[in-house]
Parts: sequence; structure tokens; C-alpha cells
Amino acid sequence: MDMYKFLFFLGFLFAIGCGGVPATAQSSLLSPDDFEKMLQGDKSVQLVDVRTAGEYRDGHIEAALNRDYYAADFAAQLSKLDKNKPVMVYCAAGSRSSSAAEQLKKMGFKNVYDLDGGMTAWRETGKKVAK
Repeated sequence: MDMYKFLFFLGFLFAIGCGGVPATAQSSLLSPDDFEKMLQGDKSVQLVDVRTAGEYRDGHIEAALNRDYYAADFAAQLSKLDKNKPVMVYCAAGSRSSSAAEQLKKMGFKNVYDLDGGMTAWRETGKKVAK
């Protein structure tokens, strides 16, 4: 009987640990082609470049908001976005945007999309870059 209580307790802890993300939240890693198609097809998308200001100035996806992942107020900047509209994030190669996507989900954003390979992949596939 004690073993069942222990397993129940472990299951309970696991459930609590996973509870930071609402059941309705989803996050998707999109190829540059799929990322571009979604941008073109959904005008309500909030596009967020999480690179530094210098990286952003060197070239970004048109209409992207620059929210520096390393800024002290990064979470506060993200919280100003509309949680009910899709959020698409990208960085240079995918690491920062992956972390930002997880943070957005934990903050209650419903639909979060991450550019697989970041700006590196975007440029490699010949996609348009704004300056």
C-alpha cells in the first residue's frame, strides 16, 4: 500500500511541475517556408525578434518588433503583447527564441511559433530581409 501512495505522490509532483503551461497553449517549431506562409496568411500575428539591437539593425524580418532577450525588462516587454493573438519569435539560430517561446507559454500565451534555425536559416533560404 505504501508503494501506491509513493507512486501517487510522484504523479502528483509531476502534474504540479507540468502545470506552468496552460492546456490550451501550443508551441510549434516552423521551417522558414512555413514561418513565411503563416506571416503572409495571418495579419494578427505578433512577430518578435529576440536578438540584440545590433543584430536587428543588421537585418530582420519585415515588421518584426525587437525585444532583446538579454534585456533586464525582457519579460515585462513580452507581457505587453496580446496573449490571445499568435506570437512568432526568432533569433539568430534558434536558441534564444526557443527559450523565449517557452517563457511566452508559461506566461499564458495561447499560440507561440518559433522559427527553426532563426535568421541564419531564413537567410539561407533566400527570404527577404529588411534593414
